[in-house]
Amino acid sequence: MAEQRKRTTANAPARTPSDDHGAARVASGRDQSRAVGAYLEALADNRPRRGRKRAPASIDKQLAAVEERLPTASAISRLSLVQDRINLLAAKEALLDEVDLSGYEDEFVSVARDYGERKGISYAAWRELGVPAPVLRRAGIGRSRG
Repeated sequence: MAEQRKRTTANAPARTPSDDHGAARVASGRDQSRAVGAYLEALADNRPRRGRKRAPASIDKQLAAVEERLPTASAISRLSLVQDRINLLAAKEALLDEVDLSGYEDEFVSVARDYGERKGISYAAWRELGVPAPVLRRAGIGRSRG
């Protein structure tokens, strides 16, 4: 009977990942980066601004003043008033748009822990960028992680 020896990691041949496995890891990392980046951008874009918030009624009042001045304004003043109207309409639309971060947040929660561990991202770094503590808790990222 031939004696069989168990292979140990010391004498086992080195395994190299297949091309498919390597490509899958790269794709996974790319997906994680995309989800984390999208959530952080959405947070930054929707961070509360300093100062008093504009009310739609005050914007409407300013729009009415612009419309009133337009017919009698000189060409150069009309140009400025038209731009003011465009800016006011955009500001009003932004006020009325309710931003839903839940889709971004859910994707972030599903990948943030792995991404953070792979990249060495600490709890404090996530918090400094505005990620709320409850979101980090949902992602499984605690204060003890760096």
